[in-house]
Amino acid sequence: MLSGSIDPIDLDIKAIIAEDLSPAARSAALATAAREALAGAEKIDADALGYTPAHSTKVDGLVGADESKVRPNGTIEYGFNLLPDVFGWIYDQLVANSPVGSGNDPHIGQYKASHALFADGVQIDPHEKIPVADEYVFVNLTEYSRRIEDGDSSQAVNGVYEAVATLADLKFGDMAAIKFSYRAPFEGTIIAYVPLGRSRAKDHGDLSNKRGRFAASKVDSSLRTIADIERSLRLPAITIRVR
Repeated sequence: MLSGSIDPIDLDIKAIIAEDLSPAARSAALATAAREALAGAEKIDADALGYTPAHSTKVDGLVGADESKVRPNGTIEYGFNLLPDVFGWIYDQLVANSPVGSGNDPHIGQYKASHALFADGVQIDPHEKIPVADEYVFVNLTEYSRRIEDGDSSQAVNGVYEAVATLADLKFGDMAAIKFSYRAPFEGTIIAYVPLGRSRAKDHGDLSNKRGRFAASKVDSSLRTIADIERSLRLPAITIRVR
């Protein structure tokens, strides 16, 4: 379950508390079991991420309460703030692996300074609080980023975005689906992909023929224009969907 950038882990461990204990003893046993579970979760995160992420505590619905205050039949939740680490790490890797140009290059440093993060089409700061979104997209806003991804720069012969996406997936793949893709940034947002000619009858039934494919004669000219713009502006990107 996601709440902002916090991924709560509900410790449903009441079943292990013996019914014959006194209320105070059951509360103490529940708090001990919760702290042990927290230590185990922190070790897993530390082994996977190389550090122990900060966490929040909620006892019987009260944020910040001590585990010892739990009711005999209460609940304890721990939330780990993991998402900003994903986005901050990806952004830092994009910057670190960016070519900067040299000599008489009129765009020295421009590519390195042009990485942007969008949350459902709205640009956000990758190092600030990350809002909840269906899709997050990293894209470089320079018009020549596709050429750099194709190895056109001697400072990044293997490109940038696909390599960073691969590394990010290896590091954070258990918490998010991270993929190399293409997206079209335009006027401060990301143009949605328009699947003209594809079998998407369920989404555009009024535009499809009996075989479930788009009938060219039925495609609205404005929709086709948007599709053409999206295709022409498409640039290398990293997409992230939280699991």
